[in-house]
Amino acid sequence: MQQTRDVAREIEILTAAANKALQEGKGSQAITYWGQILLLNPNHIPTLAALGKYSLANNDNNSACKAFERVCQIDGRDPQQWISLAIAYRKLNNIDGESAAIQQALVADPMDMLALIMKADLHTRLGETHQAALTYGSVVKVAPPIERVHPSLRPSIEFAMQYKANYDQEHGKFLDDFLATAYQEVHGEQLDRFRDSVDIMVGRKKRYDSQSLLYHYPSLAPVEFFDHERFPWLAEIENGTEQILTEFMHVLGEEEGFTPYLEYSPGVPMGQLAELNNSPDWSAYHLYKDGVVQEANAAKCPNTMRLLSLAPQPIQLGKTPSALFSLLKPKTHIRPHTGASNVRLLTHIPLIIPEHCGFRVGNQTKPWIPGQALVFDDTIEHEAWNNSDQLRVVMIFDIWHPDLSEAERHMITAMSKAELAFKERHSL
Repeated sequence: MQQTRDVAREIEILTAAANKALQEGKGSQAITYWGQILLLNPNHIPTLAALGKYSLANNDNNSACKAFERVCQIDGRDPQQWISLAIAYRKLNNIDGESAAIQQALVADPMDMLALIMKADLHTRLGETHQAALTYGSVVKVAPPIERVHPSLRPSIEFAMQYKANYDQEHGKFLDDFLATAYQEVHGEQLDRFRDSVDIMVGRKKRYDSQSLLYHYPSLAPVEFFDHERFPWLAEIENGTEQILTEFMHVLGEEEGFTPYLEYSPGVPMGQLAELNNSPDWSAYHLYKDGVVQEANAAKCPNTMRLLSLAPQPIQLGKTPSALFSLLKPKTHIRPHTGASNVRLLTHIPLIIPEHCGFRVGNQTKPWIPGQALVFDDTIEHEAWNNSDQLRVVMIFDIWHPDLSEAERHMITAMSKAELAFKERHSL
């Protein structure tokens, strides 16, 4: 035991001496100290790594390769060990060795960004365009925002992004040309989903899935905007738009009952919506709120309430139904966000829509047109903006997702009662 401690102490002294020699520019002396350490412990990884690094810096690539081979043979759990070996192999023009070392680095950590960059670069040098594009795509996925990338790696990340974008553009054009005949063979058929699948594959569109914040119901397809044919009751509400607008203008003139759309206590995480929390720039006039009729407001909008009764509004105690007038002031942007649950959809009845307003759900951006309803899944990322100099007003209410059976709706309502009871128990 004492001998082991003595050896460890001697290695510590020799390591300090080697480091001091390096600082003083005495590389040959540092090599001598490292040699003495390896005589004491041939498997001393820090010394082998230091020797390899020094050899690489001084273009002694054979010595570097031997040192890093030994490190990887002894340990090999750190991807950086294999990356160093790959760099040595590359300097020796040993393609097979470089490839194998990079692969071992990715076995150690499949998400290692530097190893992925080196793999993509190797594919590029070998003319393997498809494999390079796939690997550059992986680089882009694992890379943090470019401003957080170390300056030495930024050019590599930017190159990866451009390479993948160029490849996707070429890929997309090729598919468009190749599929032109097939499209003609089924001309007139509904192919929006297929076209979206191609656009997502070649990077022209992003993939948006349901991201329910509170309660997610599995196997409900994430549809951005729903066809009106799914909702036979909707036409009568659309036909009543003028009645709804008249009642809104009346309550707007009274200037009572309007509250900020978002009313969260300070300290609650809000993400990108924080700037609109408790803000008059995005306000609401509630007819139903958290499942409860707002009697004073509803009494002023009898025609609107009658029309709302036609909709299959979801019953979830303490949550739904919800119905309100949403007011967005000029130059206001509701940034991308997602809703609470995919068991219900949101319906927009546009009332006052100036120019330069917009609404996006997932990959689709649609205009609000007064009297033309939009029904969408708000658990898919969505955003809205009013770039005009006038007020924008939309009536919003929720409905059951049409793919839920009556039995499922019954159980979701029952669960909301149970959930409320549980919360009450723990609030005593």
